[in-house]
Amino acid sequence: MPSRPQALPGTMPRRPARPMFAALLALLCCLVATAAGAGQPRLARYLAATPPSALFEGADRFGAQDPRAPAVPVYRGDALLGHAFLTSDLVDTTGYSGRPIDVLVGLRPDGVVAGARLVGHHEPIVLVGIPVARVEAFIAGYVGRNVFDPALSGAAAPPVDIVSGATVTVMVIGDSILRASRKVAGLLAMPGVPAAEAAPPRAVDMARDGTADWETLLGDGSVRRLLVTVADVNAAFAATGRADVAALPEPGPDDDTFIELYAGLATIPTVGRSLLGDAEYEALRARLAPGQQAVVIAARGRYSFKGSGYVRGGIFDRVELVQDDAGARFRDKNHKRLGGLAAAGAPDVAEAGVFSVPEGMALDPARPWRLQLLVQRATAALEKGFVTFDLGYVPPEKYLVPLAAPQAPAMAAPAPEAVEPAEVPLWRRVWDGRRLDVAITLAAVGLVTGIFFFQNLLVRQPVLYARLRLGVLLFTLLWLGWYAHAQLSVVNVLTFVDALRHDFRWDYFLMDPLVFILWFAVAASLLFWGRGAFCGWLCPFGALQELSNKAARFLKVPQLKVPFGLHERLWPLKYVIFLVIFGLSLTSLATAEVAAEVEPFKTAIILRFARDWWFVVFALALLAAGLFVERFFCRYLCPLGAALAIPGRLRMFDWLRRYRDCGSPCQRCAIECPVQAIHPDGRINPNECIQCLHCQVLYDHPKICPVVAARLKKAERQAAALTSDPTRPPRSRAAAPATPEPAA
Repeated sequence: MPSRPQALPGTMPRRPARPMFAALLALLCCLVATAAGAGQPRLARYLAATPPSALFEGADRFGAQDPRAPAVPVYRGDALLGHAFLTSDLVDTTGYSGRPIDVLVGLRPDGVVAGARLVGHHEPIVLVGIPVARVEAFIAGYVGRNVFDPALSGAAAPPVDIVSGATVTVMVIGDSILRASRKVAGLLAMPGVPAAEAAPPRAVDMARDGTADWETLLGDGSVRRLLVTVADVNAAFAATGRADVAALPEPGPDDDTFIELYAGLATIPTVGRSLLGDAEYEALRARLAPGQQAVVIAARGRYSFKGSGYVRGGIFDRVELVQDDAGARFRDKNHKRLGGLAAAGAPDVAEAGVFSVPEGMALDPARPWRLQLLVQRATAALEKGFVTFDLGYVPPEKYLVPLAAPQAPAMAAPAPEAVEPAEVPLWRRVWDGRRLDVAITLAAVGLVTGIFFFQNLLVRQPVLYARLRLGVLLFTLLWLGWYAHAQLSVVNVLTFVDALRHDFRWDYFLMDPLVFILWFAVAASLLFWGRGAFCGWLCPFGALQELSNKAARFLKVPQLKVPFGLHERLWPLKYVIFLVIFGLSLTSLATAEVAAEVEPFKTAIILRFARDWWFVVFALALLAAGLFVERFFCRYLCPLGAALAIPGRLRMFDWLRRYRDCGSPCQRCAIECPVQAIHPDGRINPNECIQCLHCQVLYDHPKICPVVAARLKKAERQAAALTSDPTRPPRSRAAAPATPEPAA
């Protein structure tokens, strides 16, 4: 066995990328360059892809856009059936993603919705496991309903079950369908529009100031109260007709308080000063924009109007402020927590806050409005039932004056130095609210980066390496995956390519801080080391596979060795799967997202197996295969691994060291490689390597690596010979180095 380590031919400068890789890059460049549909109005683009019969039964053509509204007439022959429009052209349809949710609606002249289709969104509903079909079924519940039906404005709204897990998304969709339809009907003067009631314009008398005690505020209607008992809730759920929610009644006596909700308009001086106190009221006046209103909401009882799922950067999805056809939900920037109510005699409340009305909604403080409370009841891990209760608010007459009368401004304009800066983008608020999570993720990425840069030192300490790798895998699975849900997916790749082709905006990708950080780290690691830095260290499902296989080995589960000839023919499967999904995404991103269910990430990591049984069986089957063949899914089926392996060919460094004897005759590294990425001749396939560094531990191991062991034995023999023959001149230390030097 040669004593001097040399470079294996496989570690010489790599060959140029294969023609298929070059063709894929060229295809991607062409797709980015074309940017199909750029500059075309969204309504026209969506109508071009939607047959008229999808919105109106029997319709055969769209007309030219009506000059009175952003809507187009729809005809059957020469007969006008109604108008089609895009909700986001008429009202604010912003969802969790911070971008519009586009719904095409067909409205008949009598105000009845003839058809509605979800045509565009950037919501994370697919990535968190909510099928788009369920959202489409929710939208279909509005078809055949008259948008001016009073039932749609009361406690019975929305007319169909809310989709559990996507509460805010579907409520925004429902509200936008109603409000946009009513707006179009008014602009087009449709005969189905009810006549508006004439009322003299009035305003809040800002000159009337002072304070009042709690009994006075409650007695004259300055503060409104909604009491919901256990019996009320059970009766409301029973009235929905859903047996699953009715079968889980709220425990306790019927007359127990479920929630006692209070609300008052804080920008009426007497109400605001009484409920907030002088200092808090003046601070509110200073931060509100001219004309902007604010409400105080407080409650006690077993149910929270804020909700336990609320996090900074999110939406209070259990309450909505509604006036006429306009509605608004409050975000974190609209909210300030109160420790209690300042009015004399006010009850102790469990939670209270002052909420500024979002600037997108012009609330008239002199007219009635209502606060809609959403009550939910869980029936399964991901299933819930919903009912609503309304707290109506009518401003007391004593606070109102005719609009023509001299009066002070609705709210004093703040001094120039106190003007609130421009609204902070939602993605920045999300990042600010997840500072700790961001810091932990950055630290984890930094640790893995340090492991790669100092790998030669680490692998010389096998015990430290083993413990550190186990710790990183546990962190990746438990915190990054099951807690933070930061599991990358091939869907992210498809979405990025689709954004490049159409309407690329960074703020959309910045909405999830941890996923963005991981993608940035993956992009950097692809240039340095290839896909292994993510696949081998920061993929939660990969960590789950490796940890479960370690447990199987500990329990003496037999391991199957796939013959290398068969293994070499199986690993291209994941590239075929990726290309099929990628091809589908070019015609329909929604179809590609369905095909991406070949990834069990959503089931096993995001939803932690709380999903329909067939998804769970599929994920468990893949994990079961991994008990016998380590990282079975990573080896043969993972489309994300395939997607990352293609640009990974451009990596700059190849720091995995090899001996001339690797593969001939020694096969130790090839046998122990967890994904069989080492060829029998000793070459490492960079497309399949997950950079676990196990082969590097063997490279320096004095008892396992034959090259190192032979060199040490030779050095020992030479030392023994010198000891037995003292007359022999000492050999220079440079002639017999104690440890092998890397060849590459």
